[in-house]
Amino acid sequence: MIGLYVALAALAAATALGVVWRRRNGVLRESPERKDGEVERLGETELGAALGARATLVQFSSAFCAPCRATRRVLTEVTGLVDGVAHIEIDAESHLDLVRRLNVLRTPTVFILNADGHIVRRGSGLPRKADIVAALGEAVA
Repeated sequence: MIGLYVALAALAAATALGVVWRRRNGVLRESPERKDGEVERLGETELGAALGARATLVQFSSAFCAPCRATRRVLTEVTGLVDGVAHIEIDAESHLDLVRRLNVLRTPTVFILNADGHIVRRGSGLPRKADIVAALGEAVA
C-alpha cells in the first residue's frame, strides 16, 4: 500500500513540474537587472554581428536542438515584418563565456535588445510570433 502512495506522489509531482515547465516555455519575461542596478548590454564585439537599427533578436542555439530551427523561422519572419530589426543566432557551445554571463540554461534562448543593445526581454523555448512582436514594441518605444 505504501508503494501505491509513493507512486501517486511521484506522479503528482511530475505532473505539477510538467505544467510549470509548459507554462514558462517560450514566455518572454523582463530581463533582471545586474547587482549594480544596470541592465545587461550586449555589443557587436560579443555578438559578432551588427546590432539592428531599432532592435535586435539574439538567439542562442545548439546543433541538435529541434526547437531552435522553429525559433529561427519565427524570428526570421518577424525581422521580415519589422524594419530595422536584426536577428543574430549564436552557437551556445562556441560561446560558453557569454552563455555563462547571461545565464543561458537551455536552447533556444532568445534575448530582445533595444537599439543600444540593452536586454529588454528574454525567454527560453519556442516563442510565439505575437509575443516577439509585442516585445519589439517595447524595445523600440
